[in-house]
Amino acid sequence: MTESRTDNIAEFSPARRELDLAVVLPTFNERENIPEVIGRLFATLSGLEWEAIFVDDDSPDGTAELIDSYAREDRRIRCIRRVGRRGLSSACIEGMLATPASVVAVMDADLQHDESILPKMLAKLRGEALDVVVATRNADGGSMSDFAPARVILSRLGQRVSSVMIRCGLSDPMSGFFLVRRSLFLEVVNELHGGGFKFLLDILATSRQPVRVGEVGYRFRNRVKGTSKLDISVAMEYLFLVLSKLTGGIIPTRFVIFALVGAIGLVVNLGFLSLLLFRFHMGFSAAQAWATLAAMTCNFFLNNQITYRDRRLHGVYLILGLATFCLACSFGAWANVSFSGNLLRSGVPWYLAGLAGTLLSAVWNYSVSNLFTWQMPQRRRVSEATDSVKAIQASYEPPTPPAGGLGA
Repeated sequence: MTESRTDNIAEFSPARRELDLAVVLPTFNERENIPEVIGRLFATLSGLEWEAIFVDDDSPDGTAELIDSYAREDRRIRCIRRVGRRGLSSACIEGMLATPASVVAVMDADLQHDESILPKMLAKLRGEALDVVVATRNADGGSMSDFAPARVILSRLGQRVSSVMIRCGLSDPMSGFFLVRRSLFLEVVNELHGGGFKFLLDILATSRQPVRVGEVGYRFRNRVKGTSKLDISVAMEYLFLVLSKLTGGIIPTRFVIFALVGAIGLVVNLGFLSLLLFRFHMGFSAAQAWATLAAMTCNFFLNNQITYRDRRLHGVYLILGLATFCLACSFGAWANVSFSGNLLRSGVPWYLAGLAGTLLSAVWNYSVSNLFTWQMPQRRRVSEATDSVKAIQASYEPPTPPAGGLGA
């Protein structure tokens, strides 16, 4: 009888202790910080069985290639490279799914999170039988570092909103530095929003069971190398997450933002219409046509920057996208007028007929935008990424590991 491969699995599977901890680090253009991050993890986690999983969103600066050079020297370093996908939360999900460790840490690779408290966080999680341990800037020993006053105010406001959503007594529910039992993550992973930068909040707000949480204070460092990823889009991603949780995921968050942008377009339409009618004395039909074009153009660029920031169009695709968006919206406007007019003639009150027509056109415009306007061809994305990598391949030398390996 022929033996199956699994009968002799011990013959080709080297013995390895169970992992104490996996550290997931999402990266995008963090090549300058990678050597120091890896060095600090080796120093901090000495004595533990651990691995570091970098999840790189195809950084054009060669971040993934540099991590790979370390991974070839030590199996505790791994790199997951994502092509055509972006986002911190989704990167964390992929990294956490890729490890068998029972406890997973999430932290940034920009050296602003203090990796030296990882053993303390792990000891607290084990010693107090917790599900989550959060590194907080707001408890004893914690600090917001040299944040600008405006950023501190926005952070506090976000924390208040977050606390209402999760109700579990955390002082820093928006922290991006935490430990979580993988068993809890697996319970909620299929219902996570998966967008934005507040992954901890997503986990806590999604869990149907009470989550046992603890905190460890730390001082948030200032960034020294690389550039910050914080901008207005981060706030919009946070809004996406809040809306998703408040609506229970029934209404797509992207559709809600798309509709809000559409409301802005309505204001632009009315503003342009009144300007052309009363300032330039243009005929109504011509004024309405130009005002509609202005509103559609405004909506397109706002959607490109906000609603579809993860699929943002550039170059020739920006022009093609604008053309398809205006064409789709023109048909949506015709459907709106036609459908609402038929309802009105059938006896439906004018306000209900108008609302139904608006909803129809909004759903149409959103659907076409998803299917056509913001679907950059995958081949072009891969080609651009490949060209970027080739351009930087000669810009650095692979690191020379210390004698005895990286862990020496």
